[in-house]
Amino acid sequence: MKRLGILITVILMSATMGMAQKYGHLNFGNLLSSMPETKAADANLESYQKQLVAKGEKMATDFQTKVNNYVNNAQTMSPVQARETEEALEKERQSILAYEQEVIQKVNNKRAELLQPIVEKAEKAIADVAKEQGYTMIFDSSIFNALLYAGEAEDVMPFVAAKLGL
Repeated sequence: MKRLGILITVILMSATMGMAQKYGHLNFGNLLSSMPETKAADANLESYQKQLVAKGEKMATDFQTKVNNYVNNAQTMSPVQARETEEALEKERQSILAYEQEVIQKVNNKRAELLQPIVEKAEKAIADVAKEQGYTMIFDSSIFNALLYAGEAEDVMPFVAAKLGL
């Protein structure tokens, strides 16, 4: 009877040890920034943004020239001409403000478009490493307060970096 109890205890302990979960962590932001594809995407995005900003700067310069012309010639204009010119200038100012918002939206869309395949590649590498190394969960340590305790966790960044050839 005693042997049976000891045998059951040993079996239960080995089963419990076999079910131990393995946790890991990595800084996803650092991983992305270390990938060469991210550097290329950043350069592409910067070039795209400069083109959009240059167009906006030209619009602003043209607008300023028109405002200066209006200020210089306002005394010689009839009240109707002055009102029409002011309305045209206000309409142009509104279009410049709308363009600024459009630039922000276009840059954000372009960033998402460029980073999507890079993020997917990194996520696939993380999933592959998790399966290969037997991790139950891998936490992103780049998010503030997302990782409250990492005493028994392993940093899997070296494995994922190796998987990506970094």
